Amino acid sequence: MKTKFYKNCDAAELTEVAEILKNGGLVAIPTETVYGLAANAYNGEAVSKVYEAKGRPTDNPMIVHISKLEEIYPLVTDFPEKARALAEAYWPGPLTMILPKSDLVPRQVAPRLETVAVRMPSHPIARKIIELAGVPLAAPSANSSGSPSPTTAQHVLNDLDGKIDAIVDGGECDVGIESTVITLATEVPRLLRPGGITLSQLEDVLGQVDVDPAVLSELKEGVAPASPGMKYKHYSPKAEVYIVEGSIESFRFLIDSEKQEGDMALCFNGEEKDISVECLSFGDEKDINAQAHLLFAQLRRFDELGAKRVFVRAPSNEGVGLGVYNRLLRAAAFKVISPPAIYGLTGQTGAGKSTVGKMLSEKGYLIVDGDVAARAIVEKGSPVLCELAEAFGSDIIDENGELIRPMLAKKAFANEEERQKLNSITHPAVTEWSIDYIKENLNESHKGVIIDAAAIFDSEIRKYCSKMIVVTAPEEERLARILQRDSLTKEAAMLRIKAQKDEQYYKERADIIVRNYPPYDLSQELELL
Repeated sequence: MKTKFYKNCDAAELTEVAEILKNGGLVAIPTETVYGLAANAYNGEAVSKVYEAKGRPTDNPMIVHISKLEEIYPLVTDFPEKARALAEAYWPGPLTMILPKSDLVPRQVAPRLETVAVRMPSHPIARKIIELAGVPLAAPSANSSGSPSPTTAQHVLNDLDGKIDAIVDGGECDVGIESTVITLATEVPRLLRPGGITLSQLEDVLGQVDVDPAVLSELKEGVAPASPGMKYKHYSPKAEVYIVEGSIESFRFLIDSEKQEGDMALCFNGEEKDISVECLSFGDEKDINAQAHLLFAQLRRFDELGAKRVFVRAPSNEGVGLGVYNRLLRAAAFKVISPPAIYGLTGQTGAGKSTVGKMLSEKGYLIVDGDVAARAIVEKGSPVLCELAEAFGSDIIDENGELIRPMLAKKAFANEEERQKLNSITHPAVTEWSIDYIKENLNESHKGVIIDAAAIFDSEIRKYCSKMIVVTAPEEERLARILQRDSLTKEAAMLRIKAQKDEQYYKERADIIVRNYPPYDLSQELELL
């Protein structure tokens, strides 16, 4: 079959398209949500061809599209006041209502169901085609079943060229995800599929609206889907998709700790530069409408890029975001990952950072000790030690092959350029060691991870910390602790204190400040963690 492509969408073309539909053909048409693969809804044989062209499971019901309200009456046995109120509020638009079906609706449209799903699209080309055809159109998304829904005519062509009679190019779809589906065939109206009309908008008209469990979980075995998009893995590229809950910092940690060849990421605008795999964005973090608009196009783009695994930043599940999250759940076959919450812990010398770390360990956090990491990476014979010797001279290693720390410090802290050279060698190694330590030691009993490091603000590992905990204490308190702890002279202790940044530097970069000095109680200071 040669698929015709209609680009002009003038009266002559749309009349020809209508004739194809009247004669039992299949045409992909634009709507405001996604492109739909349309067939005459009264022609069961034509509707059967939709299942065949898409490779669609035959128990997955379709939505019938109408161009004006009076076209719904032959399709249903009851059009209650609640349905009329919804139609007045949101039709034409991205809302589908499920109602008791009439005998005119072929079984192919709603297999095993006594109901039919109907909507009135707002796209002017879609409505004109329905009007010219003179019949309602059954139209699921115009894609190969299971793949991301098409939001451009090119997407349809990629999937269905040679399998359908025609494609009408009406431009890029505005909404980008399929319509909201609500059933009015239950005692309390029930949201079956979220979309461009939000739960809150439905409640504004109807009052109480239940949310079907299948919106956020898998449909139970043996239950017939009452709406498209409820039962099967949907909307998915060829790559394995994983939804990642949590902060951008946790997202970076997950990717860096699990990285394999072929991994890619879908994130929010502006986050790409800090992610270590190839990354696409799908709108600002708070712009749910943009995320809906871009989601399917970006999922398709991953196929073009050859992605094997795609990690997706989880959107909000409020408003239209519930629709975006619902589509991602099905694209990911419900694979949702929640990486550990990672906090940085730091403070000036003598402030009591180690004491706080010990208390947080007792509260159930896994502690990653930056000092332990720094020693581990320069053990005798380690690649990092060899690299340091090459950069700073072999005299930093003693006759036993171990690092002479004072000698390295003398050379590395001679000037800023040498310090940066040291950091470029040690920071990546400390980061890698810390990632491995977390992977090997973190378990379900831990509340999260604390990375205890004095110089964490200058470290690569900072990018994994969603919050920074800074421990503070007055200078005289810190001096007394250092004198007791390290057996230094007062002069030596003060030199160590003055070598660090001042307290204001730490406070300005803190998300949580822990006051470790009288009259404050340290246990109370840590209650929020």
